[in-house]
Amino acid sequence: MRSDAMKKGIERAPHRSLFKAMGYTDEEIARPLVGVVNAANEIIPGHIHLDIIAEDVKAGIRMAGGTPVEFPSIGVCDGIAMGHAGMKYSLASRELIADSVEVMAMAHPFDALVMVPNCDKIVPGMLMAALRLNIPTIFISGGPMLAGKLDGKKVDLITVFEGVGALKARTMTLKTLKALEDSACPGCGSCSGMYTANSMNCLTEAIGLGLPGNGTIPAVHAARRRLAKQAGMKIMELLKKNIRPRDIATLAAFKNALAVDMALGCSTNTALHIPAIAHEGGVKLNLDLFNDISKKTPHICHLSPAGPHHIEDLDMAGGIKVAQGTAVIVTMVIMGVVKAPAQVDTSALVVDIVRGEIVHAGEIAA
Repeated sequence: MRSDAMKKGIERAPHRSLFKAMGYTDEEIARPLVGVVNAANEIIPGHIHLDIIAEDVKAGIRMAGGTPVEFPSIGVCDGIAMGHAGMKYSLASRELIADSVEVMAMAHPFDALVMVPNCDKIVPGMLMAALRLNIPTIFISGGPMLAGKLDGKKVDLITVFEGVGALKARTMTLKTLKALEDSACPGCGSCSGMYTANSMNCLTEAIGLGLPGNGTIPAVHAARRRLAKQAGMKIMELLKKNIRPRDIATLAAFKNALAVDMALGCSTNTALHIPAIAHEGGVKLNLDLFNDISKKTPHICHLSPAGPHHIEDLDMAGGIKVAQGTAVIVTMVIMGVVKAPAQVDTSALVVDIVRGEIVHAGEIAA
């Protein structure tokens, strides 16, 4: 085991003594040590609940015979940092996150990692670290926020921004803006539209580094907690099989992810993050590939801020890739835009399960 470097042999008795100071037993130390990178904090709505997700991940790791070891990551809320000097620090935080995860995983040679991010620069920062380190790794995000409701209509963060403009244009009252402010973001989770956070969580799933549902199951649904436990169990399988991020995140996987990007209408910030992530894995990927794939990929979803629907609707329509039923990536396979995807859940290929059946849910297909 990779962790033997810090725990095995007579010379490591002092190291084991330090583990025991934290309450670890001999049995726990002997098992594979899995780092759980928890980006929980009290300044990002998408991260306020990540302690719960991390606890479920750790439960899954223990069920599958591993020992979880949690450590933190910083995170910036792009929404709260917006409009003042704080925004100058957001993109820079991506590099700090990647570097800090690398530092922790090299200073303490974990056997595997589970990344628990959710929002804008945290997801790509952790993806960069995963490809750089190339030890067995899986991602489980905190999940998207539900859309808010006001006067019988769905609202979200972008609606509040629009409300500010409407107030200044004198087409909305201050009272209505206050009601909108109180309703648009009803609880924890990454902002409910196809903004950067949800874009990157969906693409993590499309690449194959997150289980089906990683990008779309709402933060407040019990299915999100079950998925976290499954991710904890799955990392032990990846470790046993020695499946590493660079085995999954190949050029073909990135091409599939870009096709999903275009189909969903993801944030243009993916053009900042995907090349950086690919670079860490030694994959050559430039902006020309974005253009080439966009020319042949149909835009099949109409999600906020470009449309009236939200990530919860995408999840109800089948999500990105699922074991049964409709999914965006299955639609793309059938249309010949992408190949049957690599995925962390290696029990079967999505296209083999679905066998060409597409069911459009509601109006989510544009």
